[in-house]
Amino acid sequence: MSPRPHVTLIGWHAEEAAERAAALRAAGYEVGIFEPQAGLPSLLSPLPEAFVVDLGRLPSQGRDVAVWLRQRPASRPLPLVFLGGVPAKVERLRALLPDAVYAPWDDAGDAVARGLANPPVDPVVPGAMDAYAGTPLPKKLGIKAGATVALLNAPADFERTLGELPAEVRLKTSARGAADLILLFARSRSELIRRFPAASRALRRGGGLWLAWPKKSSILAGDLTQADVRRFGLERDFVDYKIARIDDTWAGLLFARRRPPPGD
Repeated sequence: MSPRPHVTLIGWHAEEAAERAAALRAAGYEVGIFEPQAGLPSLLSPLPEAFVVDLGRLPSQGRDVAVWLRQRPASRPLPLVFLGGVPAKVERLRALLPDAVYAPWDDAGDAVARGLANPPVDPVVPGAMDAYAGTPLPKKLGIKAGATVALLNAPADFERTLGELPAEVRLKTSARGAADLILLFARSRSELIRRFPAASRALRRGGGLWLAWPKKSSILAGDLTQADVRRFGLERDFVDYKIARIDDTWAGLLFARRRPPPGD
């Protein structure tokens, strides 16, 4: 009897993920479930035979993870299978990753089989920012109606850069009081170390923390890189799950607090 193919399921709702995994197991697959609090690098060890992405919830995060996987040499050749999702959003994703497999959940078993039988020969590797082309900056950053957003150490004209905001968004420029979303701009590692504790304390439970650094092509470029910023957050029990080009000068990674293991 041949071994059952091993796939990793990527989703954002624990109970739903368990149900989806059960359906895939019933279709003949061994299934591992991605734990977001473990961080993206956990997807690479051990590597599955295919990645299955549930687009039913937070499809933009599923898209970002898929792009991240395509940018890593180890995971690039592996099939990507996207299941479910709103048709219009699925079509936008198909334009970004045309060599992936797309199907509704009731066709999950056959869709995974198609992906395994036809892995990408010359995998498409989108740029990290390609998925956000044409997206308004507030939407790209995850600024939602009614949110309190802290802009810490932001460029002088950044409120103008943001443009039109969703209804009832409150912007502030200090870490006093709580915020749903924080953008912390740091030009150097020493500045990031100095300013991070106050930003972390101000972040509401379940909130998001953007750590922004000057891109290498910027005249402000210092000693921070994407890898440095990711490592900095992980060392402080934060997990990154999104990357964005903020403007011509700044790039950012979006972090959430790492969830404690069940039972803690």
